[in-house]
Amino acid sequence: MTSMEEINEFRKQRGWHHESKEKDLAISISLEANELLELFQWKDNSEAIKQTERLEEELADVLIYSYTLADKLGFDIDEIIAKKLVKNAQKYPVK
Repeated sequence: MTSMEEINEFRKQRGWHHESKEKDLAISISLEANELLELFQWKDNSEAIKQTERLEEELADVLIYSYTLADKLGFDIDEIIAKKLVKNAQKYPVK
């Protein structure tokens, strides 16, 4: 089972599968990203990265909402990342 299938199954089991609107998922991505950022606030980088479990949890939340939004929009994660990397390579060529 892929990550997206697991996420959808989790949401389906709880009746959450069709409730989320795209706008709400985008807001949730931002909120979870801020929770991730908060782990670094007022800390030295080496101190912040020691919070492995919390970092994993917040990063997972960002990714789950991101995957869910991509799925809701009908986007293939691997495809959109590959397209963006091509665009970035053109914008920032290797010297």
